[in-house]
Amino acid sequence: MVSYITDLVSIPSPSGYTEAAISYVAGFMEDKGVSYQITNKGALLASIKGQDESKHRLLTAHVDTLGAMVKEIKSNGRLRLTMIGGFKWNSVEGEYCKIHTATGKEYTGTILINQTSVHVYKNAGEAKRDETTIEVRIDEPVKSKEETGALGISVGDFVSFEPRIEQTESGFLKSRHLDDKASVGILLHLVDLIQKGSIALRYTTHFLISNNEEIGYGGNSNIPDQTVEYLAVDMGAIGEGQATDEYSVSICAKDSSGPYNYKLRQHLVNLAKENRVDYRVDIYPYYGSDASAAIRAGHDVVHGLVGPGIDASHAFERTHISSLRHTANLLVHYLQSELV
Repeated sequence: MVSYITDLVSIPSPSGYTEAAISYVAGFMEDKGVSYQITNKGALLASIKGQDESKHRLLTAHVDTLGAMVKEIKSNGRLRLTMIGGFKWNSVEGEYCKIHTATGKEYTGTILINQTSVHVYKNAGEAKRDETTIEVRIDEPVKSKEETGALGISVGDFVSFEPRIEQTESGFLKSRHLDDKASVGILLHLVDLIQKGSIALRYTTHFLISNNEEIGYGGNSNIPDQTVEYLAVDMGAIGEGQATDEYSVSICAKDSSGPYNYKLRQHLVNLAKENRVDYRVDIYPYYGSDASAAIRAGHDVVHGLVGPGIDASHAFERTHISSLRHTANLLVHYLQSELV
């Protein structure tokens, strides 16, 4: 799982710029002999037959991440940005980034506030961080709008954040974009186990790797008609007042979209108890998932949400290998269980 996650977070894929990450997953499916299709929206839908083909399950995780886009080339040659996804500018201040031009050339840079130096700006720490003050310092000798434009950089170019992935000896995995590439790595691991014969699928199962979740309309289409259960695998949110931690699988009871299906939630809890999977039931107050997007789109499915606990979500994220394992173990038992 860690190998897949490391590969995935190293592939820039802010929402709207996910083709390379989807291609990685497609290559994996081809290697494992799993049939798949790329949807018109650019997502990947893989399907594996189960013992019962009359009713289907669907598991999803999203490969798109937070990022930005060039809003303006400033007169000093630096770049003004517009957000892709929901985060706070202070969470990316000081981060290295890449600018992806329309010609395919990439440039590196650093995201900074325009009043960074404390030797010049007395109130640098108090200045507001927003789209008017945050900028990209490009690692090229440019001093004007014209010089930056001559590099091929233009409005609309995608900007990705460096993940800086690291695995510690104590078992932590630190990286940007664990939301939700940690879950994609878990699903790839499950597909590998299925293809090796380690998991006997009770029902035909689809694996949807969505590519627009961070902007709200991820896995809401291309759901096969036979699908009756839809389980999103996405990060568990950690913070004060939350039950979720970095060491267990989080089972979501409710987020800002409303409650998830009660029977499916209880089924997952019972599976965890029966199989000694460490779990937490939690509520995420400011959150939406691919499963809730599918419900909003009108799909008549039982929907649920589980995932590894991710600390500092949409910022400097971290989880523990035990959380990945418990999430994978719960899903292994779920795939072999009866429908609710």
